[in-house]
Amino acid sequence: MRTISLCMIVKNEEEVLAGCLESVRDLVDEIVIVDTGSTDRTKEIAAKYTSNVYDFEWIDDFSAARNYSFSKASSDYILWLDADDVLLPNDREAFRDLWNDMSDDVDVVSMYYHIALDDKGEPLFLYRRNRIVRSSKQFRWRGAVHEYLEFGGNILMSEIAVTHRKSAKTHTISDRNLRIYESNIASGRELTARDMFYYANELKDHGRFGLAKAYYNKFLETKQGWVEDSIRACQYLAECCKAEGDMEGYRTYLFQSFRYDRPRPEFCCLIGDFLTEEGSYDAAAYWYRQALDYEGKELPGFSVPAYTTWYPYLQLTLCYSRLGRLNQAKSAHEKAAEYHPDHPSVRHNAAFFEQLSL
Repeated sequence: MRTISLCMIVKNEEEVLAGCLESVRDLVDEIVIVDTGSTDRTKEIAAKYTSNVYDFEWIDDFSAARNYSFSKASSDYILWLDADDVLLPNDREAFRDLWNDMSDDVDVVSMYYHIALDDKGEPLFLYRRNRIVRSSKQFRWRGAVHEYLEFGGNILMSEIAVTHRKSAKTHTISDRNLRIYESNIASGRELTARDMFYYANELKDHGRFGLAKAYYNKFLETKQGWVEDSIRACQYLAECCKAEGDMEGYRTYLFQSFRYDRPRPEFCCLIGDFLTEEGSYDAAAYWYRQALDYEGKELPGFSVPAYTTWYPYLQLTLCYSRLGRLNQAKSAHEKAAEYHPDHPSVRHNAAFFEQLSL
């Protein structure tokens, strides 16, 4: 019978740790908690769930801490989570089914990561992460910040989702990662392409848009980044330009994302939005239709479901109405209503078409 260890690194997680552990305690054979310097009740809470609680001196290196946690696991497989992650009831059952039915040749299990949910429990933003790995493969974490897990072998793409539950403290932007990057730069350490991308993200989040743009462009110039990060770099460059009032730069970087892959729905909708604001409704409608080419399909990389469902239909309703193509506008509205009937704009349009038919 195969076994599985849960491995976590934590620090000052008293607000969320119990919720995480309660959601998975009966799904795993062992829980390993590595604490990197908590000053609250985190270790006390962890001790209620496992005797495998270890201290790890923080050295500004997330990979070092995660690799240490993996080294303490004694099971055939390792599941990793963060303290503000949970498995919701449906995903708990799906996990049980997967674990009972999974073949013994699986090396890695990929799961969805739901970053935020709407009021109906549907994901607003999601992507995949490799959550379970075979211990004997000795996969390693790499990168001091925004670490990633090296993996390979037989990968199972599951439908299970891990859900991120934001705590009060996650609503504030920490400067921890920014300080780590800047300390590394000051010490003369050369940034990898991945480091450049994530350092730029930290700069953008802290409102340092000029320097962020410089590092995003350095990252793109290396041509060594993951394609999804290159696409995101274009989006974040556009956001920096918009924050600075440079709308020409905003447009330029949205279109630049097409160098790396076919137009993604989010970019199509953003382009459609600025064309709509200009009154170029026919051109805007073209881009909203392009977004819908992904309707019902799984996107590579990061996904905002709204951009392949109700939002482009909502905007098409507006565009077609302004163009005087009311039959097409009504059809687009009906599709938007199938996805999001309670959205205020959808309800407004419903009243408009009802009045029109009187």
